[in-house]
Formats: sequence, C-alpha cells, structure tokens
Amino acid sequence: MCTVLTVKASRSPIPGSVSSKRSSCTPVPRRCEPPIMSAPGVLSFTQQGWEQVLAKVKWALVYLDAACAESLHWGCGSTRLLEAVGGPACHLREFEPAAVGGGAEQPKAVFVLSCLLKGRTVETLRDIICRSHFQYCVVVTAVNHAVHLTANHVPAAAAAELEGQPVFEQLEEKLCEWMGNMNYTAEVLHVPLLFAPVAPHLALTPAFASLFPLLPQDVHLLNSARPDKRRLGSLNEVDASALPPELLLQIRCLVSGLSSLCEHLGVREECFAVGSLSRIIAADLANYGPAKNRRKTATGRASVVFVDRTLDLTGAVGHHGDNLLEKIISVLPQLPGHTNDVMVNMVELTALQNEEKNQSMVAPGCLAQSNDPAARALWEALLSTKHKEAVMEVRRHLVEAASRENLPIKMSMGRVTPGQLMSYIQLFKNNLKALVNHCGLLQLGLATVQTLKHPQTAKWDNFLAFERLLLQSIGESTMSVVLNQLLPMIKPLNQRTNDDYSPEELLILLIYIYSVSGEFTVDKDLGEAEEKVKKALAQVFCEESELSPLLQKITGCDSSIKLTFPKSKIAADELFTSLRDIAGARNLMKQFKSVYVPGNHTHQACYKPLLKQVVEEIFNPERPDPVDIEHMSSGLTDLLKTGFSMFMKVSRPHPSDHPLLILFVVGGVTVSEAKMIKDLVPSLKPGTQVIVLSTRLLKPLNIPELLFATDRLHPDLGF
Repeated sequence: MCTVLTVKASRSPIPGSVSSKRSSCTPVPRRCEPPIMSAPGVLSFTQQGWEQVLAKVKWALVYLDAACAESLHWGCGSTRLLEAVGGPACHLREFEPAAVGGGAEQPKAVFVLSCLLKGRTVETLRDIICRSHFQYCVVVTAVNHAVHLTANHVPAAAAAELEGQPVFEQLEEKLCEWMGNMNYTAEVLHVPLLFAPVAPHLALTPAFASLFPLLPQDVHLLNSARPDKRRLGSLNEVDASALPPELLLQIRCLVSGLSSLCEHLGVREECFAVGSLSRIIAADLANYGPAKNRRKTATGRASVVFVDRTLDLTGAVGHHGDNLLEKIISVLPQLPGHTNDVMVNMVELTALQNEEKNQSMVAPGCLAQSNDPAARALWEALLSTKHKEAVMEVRRHLVEAASRENLPIKMSMGRVTPGQLMSYIQLFKNNLKALVNHCGLLQLGLATVQTLKHPQTAKWDNFLAFERLLLQSIGESTMSVVLNQLLPMIKPLNQRTNDDYSPEELLILLIYIYSVSGEFTVDKDLGEAEEKVKKALAQVFCEESELSPLLQKITGCDSSIKLTFPKSKIAADELFTSLRDIAGARNLMKQFKSVYVPGNHTHQACYKPLLKQVVEEIFNPERPDPVDIEHMSSGLTDLLKTGFSMFMKVSRPHPSDHPLLILFVVGGVTVSEAKMIKDLVPSLKPGTQVIVLSTRLLKPLNIPELLFATDRLHPDLGF
C-alpha cells in the first residue's frame, strides 16, 4: 500500500509510515501506480466507486469513517486519495465526533460515509461543520436514496411517486445552514462503496462485519418482543416481518449495495439461500424494488447463494487450513479501525532498536498492497498456496527483488527459516531507493517472519493435534466423554504455562466440539459433564488477573475484582446455551445435516466443510432439485413457474444454471474456505466464474466475539 504520515497514528494509522503528532503530513515517496480498471468484477466495482469520490476531493479536507477507509485501503490505497486531493499537506481525517474541523484556509470538505445519513451521523456532520470554515461540503453515502426513504418510514408506494431525492436535498439545505450561508455549495450523493476487495475472487463488507446469523435463543427474544402475535416455533418460521426494524434496515443497506454490484456486472441474479438469515437476505434482494428495471435490461445471468455461517463454525474456529495467511491474520495484532488487516512491525527496517517502546514510533505495515503490482502478486499467491509453498514464494520474491537492486544476496537452498528471510529483508535496510521500490513486498516478508517466530504459531499445531484427536473420539465416545477429556485442560492463570489454553482459546475448543458434533443425545451423563466444565470455566474467569475485552462483554464486568463466582457461573451457563444452539444449528437441514465424516477401516474420521458440500450439490451432474438450497422467487412470474412445475414440465431455477456464481457467506469466511471454493468450482464445472463475498475475513478468535458478545438482533445503526 502507498503510505503517508498520519494525524492520529495511535488510533487509525495508515500503514507503513512514521508517526507524527503534527496536524499536517507529507507523503512518503513511494512508487504508486494508479490502479488499472480490471474486467467487471468486485475490484473494478470498488475502483469505479472511488473514482467518483476522487473526482470530488481536489483541495478538500476529507473525512472517512472506518468502513469506507477499509474499502479505500484494499480498493485503491490512501495515496490515490492524497494525489487526488493535491497539495503538500495531508488532508485525511477520521469521521468522529471529536474530529478536528477545517480552518479558514480549508473552505472545502468531503465526507465519505458507509452508513445511513441519520441520527448520530448527522449530529457528527453538524458538529464538525459548525466548528469549521467550510463554504463547500460534499457528503458521499454508500447507502442509496431508496433505503434512506425506508429508514424515514416512507411507504414503498409513496416512494415510487416521489420526484428527485428529497432526503438528500433536505440534508443539502441543512449543510448550507450549518456552514452559515445558504448561498454556499452543498452536495449529497450515493456511491456504493460496499466492498473491501481482498483478491479478484474474494471481497468483504467492512460495514457489516458484525452481521451474524440468528440462533434458536434469538427466537425466544423475538417472541417476547411480540406478545400479541403468533409465536414463532423455530428459526425456520422467522421471516422479515418478525425481525426488529434496525436489523431489517441493516439487511436492506447490504442488499442495496449487492444490487449495485449486480448492476455493475450487468447481470440479472437468481437468489438462493442456505439457512434462516440467508433466506431473509436473499428474499429481500430478490424482491428489491429499485432492482426491477435494471433486471429487465441485464444481458448476463448469475446465481447468488447466501449461506449462514452458524451452520458450520467448525471451519471458522478450526486450524486444519494449511495456509500461511490464516496464521498471519490470527497471530499478528489487528490494524486499528480495521476488521480484515493486521499490523506489521516495521522497526527492523529503521535504525531504531526493535524494542516495545520504539514500535509505536514507526507506523505499522500491513497486508493490503493495492498499488504495488509485485506485492499484490505475492499477496494473491499467499491466498492460494499451502503454508510450505507460501513461505518459499516469499523467499523467491525477496531474492528476485534483491537481485534487481544488485544487493549482495547470499543464496541458500533447502528449508526456509525466519532467519534466512530476515537476512534478505535486512539487505534493503540501508538502501533507500531499494526500500522505497519494494516497500509492499518487505511488509509481506516481515509479516511472514513475525508470524513464523510468534509463540502462537507453535500453539497452532497444538490446536490441530487436539482437533484431530477429537474427530477420532467423536465417533467412538459420547459427548460427555469428550467434555471430560477437555476438563484437565481448563487451568486457572497461576497453573497455566505458555502451552496451556487461555479462557478465550478454551471457548474456541468448545465451539469446535459442539459445532462438529452436531446433534447428540442429552442425558444425565452429559448434564453432569457440562456442569463440571461450566464450574471450571467460571472459576478460571474469576481468577484472571485482568479480564480481556471479550471476557468483560461475556461476564458483564469491566474488572476481575468485580467478578464474583455466581456472576461468572451465570455467564458460563449462558455460554452453554449458545453452544447447544450451535450443536443444533443444522437440525432444520434435510441434506446438510453433518460436517462430520466417520472413520472406517480405510480412512480416519474427518471434517467435511459445509461450504464444500453446498458447492458440490450446486454442481451435482445429476442436477437434482436442491433440498436445502432454497430458491427465492422475485415476483409473480417466478411464483407461477414454481406452481406450474408441480404438474407441468417447467424447469425450476437451479443455482448451476448461470456462468457466474456469487457465494455470500453471512458471518465471515476463512482464507482456506475462499481458496477451497475458488479451486473447487472450476473443477466441478469448467468455465464457471465464482466470486466469494462475506461480511469479514475470519480468524478463530472472531467467533467467540460474534457468538457470545454481539447483539445479533439489534445492530447499532446510530439512531
């Protein structure tokens, strides 16, 4: 990624630069090539959106919220934005209530926001503008005007008859009022900046990183919120009308962006779903009013298949993906303000000692290298190769870069070690030209070295060994026996070594156990085993010297001093309610009932990812009517087709009908899963293009947060 000095390096650094506490900043000289528009895809869709924004930012002060900053980060890079702004000073700021306003010499502002222009967002806009000297304000929102009408309770019939964009026009008037002169200029426009395109085949939606499928316990909450209506018996009975308005609105915001992507791709989409929340999202996209006209003129066709993450959490918390990038994402600290990138310690490339106190003086590197073709090529290789090949690929790129710069490289064959990679990286340290030319590559190289040397990487193998043992145990033992095997591994802080599991890691193991096991018999032995594990966990929580942010959310206590055993035990009981829900997540499935393949005399028991089962079923050469992959009709024509198909030879829509498959995993996807889908689809049906979309890139620790500490029914939309 092209890099700059940042105003607030401690909170939301733009990677790879030296921290500065000054209010202005100078770009670091880096080779930065503007992105070439690729063939229609998620990357070109994102770049096209940002080009519309870049056309507005000349000499402006630019405020970005976190999700749009992440889209920029992966889509075209901050330097493209800075070049479009022009001038020697850095004019990028984080959109937040405490953001610094514009001075007398800064008359123009552009706000780039991922959310609805309502509530706290509008209040923050007002506060920033009122303490500034702006005469020209542009507000860009990633949510289209039709969704703003829905958010303002305008009925669909009335919305269809409205002329212009009244919500945006009213805000334009308010902007002029806050600037202090109705003759000043204000613009409000929609640009669908939905995606962070991580690779040509993989894109994420940062604004929806906390969107997660519902569990059976959520049905009870929905019932209690609607006492005067018919009780819902299961997740299968939950439809859009049963959801809280804020969740429904969040889904509509997502659907608006997905519809814009389909328009960019020039396709009419058929929508399919596996799982209850996926069914609601797919139905909303299929019946999305503003999409009707574009579908009539679309020349291409695509299948969009939504899948609930909760149907298979085994892959999300498991360690069987033999992928270097998964380890990098799991062990390196998260880049502040981001959900899908990490901080790479860059001190090794400076004259500073690599000590903790110096690490905050140099802004971190990162994985996203959107403007560096060589680094992007390495990144895409890391996404699609196994661990061993990936490490060798990093060595090859470093050796080739050093050779091009005529650096005194000493070749060594055989096994690649962190020390060997570090020796190649150090060659660039005292050669500014070489360092600037290959900065993106060096960030990926350092990420590899720091991951290979990280103590958590050694622990990865411990997790893998436990998971393999567990897969064999499940076929031979009851659930109570499996839990009793886990019991000795639950140790309080004063008894733990580096090889033992922390409370958060124990939660990961429990999620793995319950997700891979699926349905099991509930008996007295299981009740007793669960009770022992609950008490042991509650005791461990109480004895932590400091509660992690996750444990604070789970227990409802901000410090270990306030956490009593009864409080801790209540939290443990609630954890097991969610774990039982996860075990029963596939109960409503007819075909995808298990991700566990029992062993026999020729092969060991193994885990078969649900996503693999879904893709294999989509491209089953016999093309049976999908049982669990539900088609969502998009109006009367589709309903008639479905009805006639019962007694006439009318072909029902099938997800393998079209040359493009868009697979959207609701709740996050891992690097290994995205690679598996990318490799599997062309092997099953050559010529089919596949795009994997998801709410976030997952590491194992994300799942306890999403499962135990996220309000799935009531997302915070800021109003």
